[in-house]
Amino acid sequence: REEDAAGRRSGGQGSMVKLTAIVLLKWNGEASDPHLCGLASDLTQFGYFERPVVRDMLNFVSRTIVKRTQPGQRQTVEHQEYLCHAFNKDGIASIVFADKTYPRRSAFCVINKVLDDYTEKFGQAYRNYTADTNEGTPILEAALKTYQDPSKADNLLRVQKELDETKIVLHKTIDSVLARGEKLDNLVAKSSDLSMASQMFYRTARKQNQCCKMM
Repeated sequence: REEDAAGRRSGGQGSMVKLTAIVLLKWNGEASDPHLCGLASDLTQFGYFERPVVRDMLNFVSRTIVKRTQPGQRQTVEHQEYLCHAFNKDGIASIVFADKTYPRRSAFCVINKVLDDYTEKFGQAYRNYTADTNEGTPILEAALKTYQDPSKADNLLRVQKELDETKIVLHKTIDSVLARGEKLDNLVAKSSDLSMASQMFYRTARKQNQCCKMM
């Protein structure tokens, strides 16, 4: 699917992917990691050998941020040239990874749309999940394709009047999302989402203050 992503780029806006990934997760409270309910990504902007690391990081960052996003809360976390937008809607959450040129209001409109589409199709079944699932992936893949052009996401504003950007919590780094005493390096070391290769890549990149434009 990633191989077809080149055809999904926004027309007339160059070859850069605006939306890198959309993820759905079941929030399990502050003490437990969320469960994945679906993930769609376009990683064509990354080198072939970088993509497995980026996939791992998408899973890790998604769980890390959503775990710390309370029901009803919207957050935007800045990381290098990326913005991670998250919304927890009554225990089912979505996070969008976008570049900084993608308007924040458009990103949250996409999040609202995929959450509505998911609950319309699957209802409240997610409340009983005790493991990851990919049932929401087709919904996310369709949204990733459609809303690469943010103007199409803006059309959703006509039916999403409740979005108040002033209530979105903004974070300059992933570290600022963490609770007092938590350290990102420790979370990386404990994460089951990250392979040994990804953890090694993270540690090396952290020392060099860079990480394949993702972490």
